[in-house]
Amino acid sequence: MGDLKGTLLDKLREARAALVSCLDGVGEYDVRRPMTPSGTNLLGLVKHLVSIEHVYLGDSLGRTPPDVLPWVADGSIWQGADMWATADESRDHILALYERACAHGDETVEALDLDAPASVPHWPEDRRATTLGFLLVRMVEETGHHAGHAEICRELIDGHMRTDGDLLDDNGWSEYTARIQAAADRFRPPGG
Repeated sequence: MGDLKGTLLDKLREARAALVSCLDGVGEYDVRRPMTPSGTNLLGLVKHLVSIEHVYLGDSLGRTPPDVLPWVADGSIWQGADMWATADESRDHILALYERACAHGDETVEALDLDAPASVPHWPEDRRATTLGFLLVRMVEETGHHAGHAEICRELIDGHMRTDGDLLDDNGWSEYTARIQAAADRFRPPGG
C-alpha cells in the first residue's frame, strides 16, 4: 500500500501548487474581483485556505499556527472575511501567509502519526474529536475543491486553461465546446 501519509501530503502539495499557479500572470484587479454571484475570487480562495490550514493542521492538533489572522482574531471570519482580500491586504502578504501556513501544516503532518488525536474547535461538540488522518484527507479534499474553483475563475478571467499535456489546441477546444453546446441546445426551452 505504500506510505499513506506521504501520499496524502504529496496530493495536498499538488493541490496547493495548482491553486497558487492560478494567480500567475493575473493582474491585481483580476485576482480580487468577484467572478461568481457568491463573490468567489482568486485571492480570496488563497486567503480562505490560510484559515483552513491554520485550524485543521494547527489549532486542532494543539500546534500553534505561525501567524495570528486578524479575521480570525476579530471573529469576522464568520461573516466571510476570509473569502476576499481587503484593499490593505496585498497579494504578496496573502501568499506569504499561505506559504507559512502550508509549511507549518507540512511540519505537523511530518511530526505526527495519522492516528494522532485532534479536536476541531468550531465543529459540534459531539463530532469535534477526530484524527490527523481524517483532517489530512479533509485538507486534500478542501484544497483540491478550491483549486478547482480557482481554475474556473482563471478561465473566466482570461481564458487560460490549466491542462496537463494540452490535449487540444485553441481550435480543438472551440470545436469541443461547440459540440457540448449543440447537445445542450437540443434541450433549450422554447423561446429560450
